[in-house]
Amino acid sequence: MGRPHALMRVGFPYLKTIGMRRSTPTPLDVAFGKEGRIYVLCRNYSVKPLKVLTIDDESLYDVGPRLWLSSSGMPTPDELLWPCAVVVDSQENLYISDEGCHTISVCSKDDEDLGTWGEYGGGDGQLNRPSGLAVDSEDNLYVVDTLNHRVQKFTKDGKFLMKWGRLGAGEGEFNMPWGISIDETSNVYVGDWRNDRVQKFSADGEFILAFGKSGSGDGEFNRPAGVAVDMDGDIYVADWGNRRVQLFNHEGRYIQRFLGDATLSRSTVDYMMLNKKPLRLLEMGSVDGRKPFDPPRSVRVDEQGRMFVPDVNSYRVQVYQKEVVRLGPDAIAPPLRAATLMLA
Repeated sequence: MGRPHALMRVGFPYLKTIGMRRSTPTPLDVAFGKEGRIYVLCRNYSVKPLKVLTIDDESLYDVGPRLWLSSSGMPTPDELLWPCAVVVDSQENLYISDEGCHTISVCSKDDEDLGTWGEYGGGDGQLNRPSGLAVDSEDNLYVVDTLNHRVQKFTKDGKFLMKWGRLGAGEGEFNMPWGISIDETSNVYVGDWRNDRVQKFSADGEFILAFGKSGSGDGEFNRPAGVAVDMDGDIYVADWGNRRVQLFNHEGRYIQRFLGDATLSRSTVDYMMLNKKPLRLLEMGSVDGRKPFDPPRSVRVDEQGRMFVPDVNSYRVQVYQKEVVRLGPDAIAPPLRAATLMLA
């Protein structure tokens, strides 16, 4: 199914919160598997970095390479130092970027170790603080090579295919890029972190458009991190420094913002009911203070139009549900020269 001609935006209500401090500490990213599996990448989890949850906040199991917990030395090749982002390919294998080891680690959904590739450096195929990840329709991997100020494309086995970008503020240039997403037509969207903008490219790295500038107003950014694109072409940006997520249409036109609406997750409620003192402290606090993002490092959208926002310092993931009516060309008037909206 292709993109709709236009959208009637009904709303984008908050749906629920999943995760809590004990199960999803420092959640950085989210990926989606089959049969309702939700992979939450956590940097401060005790051993395994990926917590597998359901939308009902049921904890299933943990997967991924072991986190390096030593106070001396360096991680071994089968350990992670600073996991950053996670994506899933068509076989539900999981790829984790490690900005500390400058590598990409791979495991299966059943926690089978499928190896690690990448090395530190600035040459073709080398990495310097890899961050955002995206997988295309052929299971090729796009890696945001943050401190090399570029994007690189690899096969799923780590074979270098191509690159684009360099340090700068011009079209196709980057300053510490971070998040990345690929739409259904293979266009690539990159959160250009220190340039406070999002850039869109073809699959071959040809510049298409850019939007955003520094600031806190609508459509402005303060260090945009994660980027996601849904099947309608809508673009979601985790506006890290402004502690919000912003929504844009396929042309980069601002639509709305999300500031956080968290309620307690099911796992938090279950925990609190067994602990009288924390329950009393919770009862004494402000509900409003628990709602906002703190802050969002990434944003992901699943096939059901649900937006997942890992809420890093609050140890949870906030979930919203998109509500739209998709319109054909005969259902809406042609574009207007001077648009005004009058509702009865």
